[in-house]
Amino acid sequence: MGYLYEAMDLCKESIAKAFGGDERRYEKVFKIIDKRWSDQLHRPLHAAGHILNPGLYYKNAAAETLDGEVWDDYISCLEKLVPDPNLRDKMSVELGKYRQADGTFGKESAIRARDRLSPVEWWMQYGNHVPALQKFAIKVLSLTCSASGCERNWSVYEHVREKKIYSILYYIITLSLFY
Repeated sequence: MGYLYEAMDLCKESIAKAFGGDERRYEKVFKIIDKRWSDQLHRPLHAAGHILNPGLYYKNAAAETLDGEVWDDYISCLEKLVPDPNLRDKMSVELGKYRQADGTFGKESAIRARDRLSPVEWWMQYGNHVPALQKFAIKVLSLTCSASGCERNWSVYEHVREKKIYSILYYIITLSLFY
C-alpha cells in the first residue's frame, strides 16, 4: 500500500525525462495522468501508506518533498480508521518519535533496514516503543491495492463493445436479407 504515491512520482519524472523536460510536449499526458489520479487513485489511505513506509518517508522527509496535501490526507485516513480521539492523540505523540527517528527508529540497524525489510516487517521489528502507531502502520501497510475498479471498467467496456458488435452484425444480416 505504501508505494503508490512514489510510483506516480517516478512515472511522471520518467515521462518528463523522456520528453527532454519540454513541458509543452508532455503536458497533455500529465493532464490525463492527473485526472486519473484525482478521479480514481488518490485516496487518503495511500497518503497514510506513503508516510508510514519508512523507506520512502525518511528519504522524502529529508528531501522535504512531502507537501501539505499528503499530511492532510494522512490525518483524514487516521480520523476515519481510528475513531477514538484519545488514541489518535497518543498516535500523534508517537508519530513525532517516528518523524524524528527517536528511540529504536534511530538505531543503525533500523536505518539500514528501512530499504531491506518490507514496511510491515520493519514496523514489527522496530516499532515496539510506539505501540498504537505500530498497530496502525501494520494495519495500513498490510492492505493490498486492488485492480477491481479497473476490472469493473473493463467489464463494462467489454459489454459495450459486444453490444456494438451485435448491432453491427444485426445490420449486416438485415442488409444482406434485403439485397
